[in-house]
Amino acid sequence: MALEAAFIFLAPEADYENDRSTIQTAEVNLTTVGVKNYEDAVKAAIGLEKEGIRAIELCGGFGVEGTAMIKRALSKETAVGVVRFDTHPGLGNQSGDDLFGN
Repeated sequence: MALEAAFIFLAPEADYENDRSTIQTAEVNLTTVGVKNYEDAVKAAIGLEKEGIRAIELCGGFGVEGTAMIKRALSKETAVGVVRFDTHPGLGNQSGDDLFGN
């Protein structure tokens, strides 16, 4: 059985309900989802978990705060990983924490 995994990326105009695709291989089915902010990322992650995905990787735009929001929203059965940049080139060389933090 293939691993059900997802990758969530930040893009200012993304709509998490429509901007998604899945690549299926023998070992991994990878769903990619674009989100416009942390709030939508949490919604997307919860939805992915409900679909049976148990491994979610976040793009480098997610800072520590954004990653923690996702982790807190999911069950312990879902692993959360992060690609890490100090600042993200796709977000004007800022962290998502700077853009979406409280």
